[in-house]
Amino acid sequence: MMRRFLLGLTLAAGLPLAARALPPVPPAPPVTLTPDRPAAPVAASPDARLERGRYLAIAADCMACHTAAGGKPYAGGYAIDSPLGTIYATNITPSKKGGIGHYTEADFARALRAGVRADGSHLYPAMPYTSYAQLTDADVGDLYYYFMQAVRPVDEPARQTALPFPFNVRLSMLGWNTLFLDNKRFVPDPAKSAQINRGAYLAEGLAHCSACHTPRNALMAEIGSQTLAGAALGSWHAPNITSDKVSGIGAWTDAELTAYLKTGHVEGKGQAAGGMAEAIQNSLQFLRDDDVAAIVAWLRTVPPVRTAGQSKAAYSHGSAASEEVALRGMAGATEHHSLNSGAVLFSAYCASCHSASGAGSTGQSYPALFNNTATGGATPANLVSAILFGVERKIEGEEHEAFMPRFDQRSYVQPLTDEQVASIANYVLKQYGNPDVSVTPAYVAQARNGGEKPVLARAQPFMLPGGIAGILLLTALFVWLRRRRRHRAVAANRA
Repeated sequence: MMRRFLLGLTLAAGLPLAARALPPVPPAPPVTLTPDRPAAPVAASPDARLERGRYLAIAADCMACHTAAGGKPYAGGYAIDSPLGTIYATNITPSKKGGIGHYTEADFARALRAGVRADGSHLYPAMPYTSYAQLTDADVGDLYYYFMQAVRPVDEPARQTALPFPFNVRLSMLGWNTLFLDNKRFVPDPAKSAQINRGAYLAEGLAHCSACHTPRNALMAEIGSQTLAGAALGSWHAPNITSDKVSGIGAWTDAELTAYLKTGHVEGKGQAAGGMAEAIQNSLQFLRDDDVAAIVAWLRTVPPVRTAGQSKAAYSHGSAASEEVALRGMAGATEHHSLNSGAVLFSAYCASCHSASGAGSTGQSYPALFNNTATGGATPANLVSAILFGVERKIEGEEHEAFMPRFDQRSYVQPLTDEQVASIANYVLKQYGNPDVSVTPAYVAQARNGGEKPVLARAQPFMLPGGIAGILLLTALFVWLRRRRRHRAVAANRA
């Protein structure tokens, strides 16, 4: 998923797939590698069109944002914790009372690709219409057909979004779109293969990868020169996925990239959590093998971007190490406040799953903490967020669900304080990860509250008084100029 502007995007707990709307694994119809939909007979049957639309909805990860936890498929209400406030996803079922049942195909296309609803109001770019703008007319038509014909209508409207001023003025998005929305359809690059063009269409359009992996400017628009170079996503960090061999995925093999996109797990490299776990659980694992191969082929063509100061790949840090023997007997059986160091806290809360040496479990259901991008990166964001919010990722066909409990205030295991989380993180970084990175309790507190706020969000409390002051200043200036003009006119008449 987002996810994230989203962040929500992206960001957020994994949502279960609703089997009623999306069968678990899509069948693989005959495919031609084109950026548009797979080739089909001129007189395609309704069932074939529904299947194409269903597959496109999976590739676009519509379920993740438009289905609340425990809610009905596509009925909306999912809370996206954006830096500017909570945005609630809309009901996109074909209900004429609560959803989009009154939308024409043209209305649907405008909302999907231009961010404008049927009533003329503007959507926020937490809905990645800036990416969906690339979708072809044929694919938009198939998506519309699927939602109108195959999704069960839900009459209850989703909760309404109510951002603080001035972000609640949706008309402001007209100016934002003028500046940042490239409302052009995907055009295949004739110099690239059909496979790479297909991968570009999937990754840049339907899967909207840049929405999470590209950093944003002060106005929350993607920075084109830093495409896929990694970005903060609330408390999480979406990593650099350019072709750079140190900072990005340039040194990953095709098999490793494929495995990651399909399962979220590559031993000795990384594990998907947060928004990426959502995207894999709800979308990427269900893509056809040829489409995953196309995305991998396209990723190889993304211009490399080196993260400043990085000289060693995140997954290359660390090795097995244990201090467990030295900890034995340090505290008496009845001693209070004995959990007083990172090593002791790690032994108490982490070693039972990740092993005392940090090597993880047999089979890596619980991954090693060394050779792991979460512990070896230039930022501790994903390590701290995994401790606070846990990891949940379910892959069809795998016997065990990837799971790590959360240790924030909502933990059913043991809530940890900011100081305790920082101590554990620093111990893990020193023992198994990037020793040049450290974590403070203040950093943990910030992550607990959604991560560092962007400039626009930090400026929000001053916008209303600043706007009022500006209006008063302009009014005073107008009155002064008017009086001055009168005085000059009187003086001219006397002369």
